[in-house]
Amino acid sequence: MNLRRIVLKILPAAVVLLLLFALTAVLLPRQVLTVDSGPVKADLLVVLGGGGVERPARAVELFKQGDAPRILVSGNGDCEWIKKFLERNGVPSAAIILEFRSSTTRENAEFSIPLLRQIGAHHVILVTSWFHSRRALKCFEHYAPDLTFYSRPSYNGYSKASWNQKGTGSNFKSEYVKLLGYWVCYGVCPI
Repeated sequence: MNLRRIVLKILPAAVVLLLLFALTAVLLPRQVLTVDSGPVKADLLVVLGGGGVERPARAVELFKQGDAPRILVSGNGDCEWIKKFLERNGVPSAAIILEFRSSTTRENAEFSIPLLRQIGAHHVILVTSWFHSRRALKCFEHYAPDLTFYSRPSYNGYSKASWNQKGTGSNFKSEYVKLLGYWVCYGVCPI
C-alpha cells in the first residue's frame, strides 16, 4: 500500500477526532481546562496574579480553612493590591510573601520555585482561575518535578452566560491556544 492510500484512509478519522475534541472543548470547557485537587493541606498557597479579585478571594478562603499557613503572591503589577486585599481580609502580613518579577504563567513558576525551595515548601497549592488551572499546574510541575503541586481554582466567572462577554468568562477561549503554545514553545505538556 502506498503512502497516499494510507494518508487517505487515516485523514478522515483524524479530522473526525479533531472535530470531536474541538466540540468537547467548546461545550465542556470546565471539564477540559479545570484541574481541582480537592481539599488538601500544604506548606504554602501560591496565588497567581491576573484575573480580578476571584483569585485572592479564593486564597483567603483556603487560608482561613487552614489549608496552608502562608501565601506567596506571584505576579508583577498585582502583588501590592493582592497583598492589601489579603491583609484587609484577615491574612497577617507576616504570612504573605511576594514574587513581583513575573508577568507570564511560565515566569510565575520560574520565579516562584526558587522562593518555594528557599523556604522549604514541599507541598504547594496553586490558586488561579478555573480556566487557567490546567496550564498553571502543568507549568509548575514541569519546572519543579521534585515538588508536589495541587490546584484549588476559583470558579467565579464560570457561567455559560458569561462566555461571550468581555472579561473573565471569555478568557477560556484563548486558554486552548496558550496550552498548545506552552507545549510547543516550552515543552509543558497539558495532559
